[in-house]
Amino acid sequence: MLTQKSLAPMWDQIRQRHGIALRLIEALPADRIHDHAIPNMRTPAQLVAHLYGMVVREMTEGVVRGEIREVDDAKVAAGLRTHADLLAFVRESYAAAAKAVASITDAQLQGTVKTSWGMNPPGWMMISAMQDEFFHHRGQLYVFVRAFGAEPPVMWDFEHNAPEFQPKAAQQA
Repeated sequence: MLTQKSLAPMWDQIRQRHGIALRLIEALPADRIHDHAIPNMRTPAQLVAHLYGMVVREMTEGVVRGEIREVDDAKVAAGLRTHADLLAFVRESYAAAAKAVASITDAQLQGTVKTSWGMNPPGWMMISAMQDEFFHHRGQLYVFVRAFGAEPPVMWDFEHNAPEFQPKAAQQA
């Protein structure tokens, strides 16, 4: 069972992996963010709208609020017209999620979170699901970057993240 104390190192891993995801999104060709590079998959913009709008932001804020609200990925993606819009959305969503995580209490982690999916799990389960979903969708970003002929960052190359997303030891050095 997750507590506020055990949430901190989990979120630190997400913080570092977000740095890699940000670099993946930066590697997407600006003129291809609305292309269906892979049949039957979301566009990169739709994937980012889902990953950062629903998974990262809504699932963390939902634990604080006690309710997960549905995010219309297609509608959000349609509003992300440019590569700059996409990156701004990612940064804003991550910042909101980080703020939510910093405010989560043990009571919220143990409390019920209402969803429209026919289940009302405890908050800690939503955070665990968020982590799993983040890893899954970050993997899809690798597929998109490669499908567009670009070179993705190494999956574990945290040292080349922006300073705020590097491992703590590297940040303090």
